[in-house]
Amino acid sequence: MKAPVDYVLHLADNALILGQRNAEWCGHGPILEEDIALANMSLDLIGQSRLLYQYAAELKGGGVTEDKLAYLREVREFRNYTLLELPHSGPLSGYARSSRDYATTTVRNFLFSSLMSLYWQALGQSKDERLAAIAEKSVKEVRYHLRHARDWLVKLGDGTEESHARARAALEHLMPYTKEFWASSPAESQAVANGTGVDVATLKDQWDALVNDALEQATLVRPQETTGYVTQGKEGVHSEHLEYVLAEMQSLVRQHPNAVW
Repeated sequence: MKAPVDYVLHLADNALILGQRNAEWCGHGPILEEDIALANMSLDLIGQSRLLYQYAAELKGGGVTEDKLAYLREVREFRNYTLLELPHSGPLSGYARSSRDYATTTVRNFLFSSLMSLYWQALGQSKDERLAAIAEKSVKEVRYHLRHARDWLVKLGDGTEESHARARAALEHLMPYTKEFWASSPAESQAVANGTGVDVATLKDQWDALVNDALEQATLVRPQETTGYVTQGKEGVHSEHLEYVLAEMQSLVRQHPNAVW
């Protein structure tokens, strides 16, 4: 049994875009240890994306390669969650204004890795043996990502007045984007129907428990659930921010399409 190619691309794009975003901290981490930690987690995510792009390329055939899928697709062809393409700046609190806010990065990594720690574990039961093997490898990595993000969430939330305000602002800014986690796309519905994918809605109660427990320890109040627009990144409808991410990531390959490394 084979998973739908758009389903595989959704997972690959999630890993690639967040890996690219977190890599932007390289050389700018708040402390040296965190600079290295974020770089290592970025490598984990990009490694996951490579495995998934390689598989997607095989499913597509016709000379498609992992590099073409990563570097030569347009914005609307990407299937990542909108949450993952947002800049690190967020709604900075107080007097600080910067292109990077570590609280925004921490909260995003926490919300996403909380989901993926459950998701990869469930996907290990996929009828697609190739996808199940990728999930088995990835779940070990994302559990570390979750532990790292959760620890920092607690440090920031239960830290100083300034760090608490930043964490609270980041949470209020990013939480609405998580509604996209639970809105099924056509590719996800197809994968669930043939037994190769995960019905992500079944993970929501566990995700809520993980999030609520961490927020309580961090002395942060979970924002009220709101109705309204649900982002549709996994269906190719993105924010303006993805275009800038791809422009930077793809610039070299597009300038030298026939280069041999």
